[in-house]
Amino acid sequence: MAKAKTTAVIKEQSPSDEQSAAKRIARQRKNKPENGEVTIPVSAGISVGKVFNQQSSDLWSLYHGDCCEVVVELPGNSIDYSVFSPPFASLYTYSDSERDMGNSKDYEEFFGHFRFLVEQLLRVTASGRLCSVHCMNLPTTIQHHGEIGLQDFRGDIIRAFKEAGWIYHSEVCIWKNPVTAMQRTKALGLLHKQMVKDSTRSRQGIPDYVCTFRKRGNNTKPVEGKLSRWIGDESFVSEGNLSIDLWQKYASPVWGDINASRTLQYTTARGENDERHIAPLQLDVIERCLLLWSNEEDIVLSPFAGIGSEGYCAVRMKRRFVGVELKESYWNTAVKNLQVAEAELAQVMLF
Repeated sequence: MAKAKTTAVIKEQSPSDEQSAAKRIARQRKNKPENGEVTIPVSAGISVGKVFNQQSSDLWSLYHGDCCEVVVELPGNSIDYSVFSPPFASLYTYSDSERDMGNSKDYEEFFGHFRFLVEQLLRVTASGRLCSVHCMNLPTTIQHHGEIGLQDFRGDIIRAFKEAGWIYHSEVCIWKNPVTAMQRTKALGLLHKQMVKDSTRSRQGIPDYVCTFRKRGNNTKPVEGKLSRWIGDESFVSEGNLSIDLWQKYASPVWGDINASRTLQYTTARGENDERHIAPLQLDVIERCLLLWSNEEDIVLSPFAGIGSEGYCAVRMKRRFVGVELKESYWNTAVKNLQVAEAELAQVMLF
């Protein structure tokens, strides 16, 4: 297995930061790597433990392991921007691993693990920089919750970040087609026959959100410059001042112009026994976030890399990427997608 080329991705700490992080890691790591796991050096004498595998290039590093065990060992203040979609508590099962947050026994246990990650994300994020989380509110059922309704997952994520010390920076609602959701989930509240029978049990579809949080302090690398690229469906028409027209669309509190079908191909990532759900984040959403809140050459992190959607977009947009993924089939697919992104970028750079 090749060693990581992480010096091209992870920035070194100051001596004081390094010592502080090392002490923190020593307190928090209680077990040595298990059988089949390897320890990968990162930088400045700090290593990533409990990693099953790893691949990297000059533009990206992707770890196959538990994000809580990997992020805790990344250098402090080394990440310029994070964007990811976490497991939606126990709504979906992504793998059969006990380390999978989606396999938490209940909602409270999930947030116990998630709060730990949020604190570590704050530590590794550079001063004044941002972290964007894609999420949705979760439907409740009589079988699991005793009632049909909604659980405020989005609100609980916001509260977890604020309690950890983040500033709640912004939020955008992403429109989703209720007909598509009804056909996929057969949710009682979305059925037309239920509205006809008794509309007090009918409801709107559940949108997605991107909630963005800011680390306190001054940003030493402003994300500056006029906008010149439209990311979205074919509805955009400039009225003469491209940057202003683009900003008015991107600044909207509701993004209803996302191409929902523009995602990475994921068939090869499916497992035979433990896979129940896979839904890659739309590339339009990721690219808009990267365009608005990161610079070229910035280091972008996704602790839930999945099949590599965030990394694919980051590399193609000339950012550097660090990702962590627990499920092996996802990780293998993510490696291929990152390699494709790097090849596509190289092709573009020829012209």
